[in-house]
Amino acid sequence: MRFLILILCLTPFASMAEIVVPIRTIRAKEVIVASDLEIKAIEVKGAVRNTEMLVGQEARVALYPGRPIRPGDIGPPAVVDRNDLVTLVFDHVALSITAEGRALGRGAVGERIRVMNLASRTTVEGVIRPDGQIEVN
Repeated sequence: MRFLILILCLTPFASMAEIVVPIRTIRAKEVIVASDLEIKAIEVKGAVRNTEMLVGQEARVALYPGRPIRPGDIGPPAVVDRNDLVTLVFDHVALSITAEGRALGRGAVGERIRVMNLASRTTVEGVIRPDGQIEVN
């Protein structure tokens, strides 16, 4: 009996980690709120473990109830959608030029997207600013 107790005391037990899972289906392009999530006691390698990392982010793929969420499944919410009319901005020292354009992609602040300049019909690439304008260099 003592031998059995000694073995049980020395045997490492697998500890369960907690991960965050959705409680409902969250569609792609939908912003995640705290009420969409719950903590589940299970070990899944590479899964998101805290809700703070998810709340306010946008689902890049459909997230299903009870399934783990991986960091690549989420991202910052998009500021510009495909086909949105946007302002193209070129700033260089004392020179500032603006033009109207149409977004050819979708993206969040700081991401690069392609945009068509409506006046010249040329395609340029720029970085999305927090106000939704596209900075072109």
